[in-house]
Amino acid sequence: MKILKLILKNSLRHKLRSLLTAVGIAMAILAFGLLRTIIDAYFFGVEASSDTRLITRNAVSLTFPLPLAYKDKIAEIPGVSNVSYGNWFGATYIDPKNFFAQFAVEPESFLQLYPEFIIPPDEKEAFLRERNSCIVGRKLADKHGWKVGDTFRLTGTIFPGDWDFVIRGIYDGRDKATDETTMYFHWQYVDERMNATSPGRAGQVGVYYIAVEDANAVAGVSAAVDATFDNSQDETKTETEKEFQLSFVSMVGTIVTSVRIISVVVIAIILLVMANTMAMTARERISEYAVLKTLGFMPKHLVGLIFGESTAIALAGGLLGIGITLMAVKRFGIFLTENLGSFFPVFEISATTITLATVAAVSVGVIAAIFPAIRAVKMPIADGLRQID
Repeated sequence: MKILKLILKNSLRHKLRSLLTAVGIAMAILAFGLLRTIIDAYFFGVEASSDTRLITRNAVSLTFPLPLAYKDKIAEIPGVSNVSYGNWFGATYIDPKNFFAQFAVEPESFLQLYPEFIIPPDEKEAFLRERNSCIVGRKLADKHGWKVGDTFRLTGTIFPGDWDFVIRGIYDGRDKATDETTMYFHWQYVDERMNATSPGRAGQVGVYYIAVEDANAVAGVSAAVDATFDNSQDETKTETEKEFQLSFVSMVGTIVTSVRIISVVVIAIILLVMANTMAMTARERISEYAVLKTLGFMPKHLVGLIFGESTAIALAGGLLGIGITLMAVKRFGIFLTENLGSFFPVFEISATTITLATVAAVSVGVIAAIFPAIRAVKMPIADGLRQID
């Protein structure tokens, strides 16, 4: 108990210094937490991916379509339990700044493949019945103030013209990682217009969504799909949903790597600051440590005092930083959802990030105390007593 009291008193002896050090650590933890959360936001789609879903696209590029006729052939492959298809739509709503993701899909099979989209049964039935209807995510609906029954118009870019839609359902995500910022509507709605205005573009899809019965059969089914269309005019590339999502993340791989490096550098910088603080503290208390030795304090007691003080200050700063980070992520998440929801549909701090931040704070405190502790233990009593004023 006496050691704990000494640790507390030493930590508060220079209140301003301890406060500034703790605040510095808190700011470092804030930066670390935000940077880590940004990285997690980039990978949200990967985390939400299913182990039993495959994505098939054109082997040349995602921008090249595939024939609708492939659907039946894929469905016949052993191990495939369901097949759906869709197109990226890429239209604008009123202003290009209002960009959000839109997909034209075969609605019934698509919703079967993605049970994480929770829709009330009556809204689902209404969506399936009406050709120009759509469903939108909860966050997207909240952003634009939409409700079931509202109508709106999109201006096509990939598929030219004005496209009118009626909202028949608003879906919620089953999991936190489920994207609630996307719009889904009937692929047939697009295909019918293409058949009338651009017949050469009718009967084509962007990707196939494939459900596999057994996760252990994923690799075999993937190879079988591509082998089915090998040497055809439109060869395919089939990959797991996770690999498909990672291919998009890899486009910004340099940015993600840079953010990771910066997060580590931030902790390294605050480690130097903390080490300097503890070195100053140790120099000031050399005479005190000598007196403690003459009173019978063992080396382990001195080590406990130095490590305890350093860790207490670092942990206080770490906890303060985590508290600030939680509030900042919540506020920043609201801003991103409202302004960049299509790029960061999920922005929440993870338990892993909180754990890493706590470990980083404690580690800084422990590492910063190593050399002062070694010096205090090895210091001869006589040398320490000579420094008494």
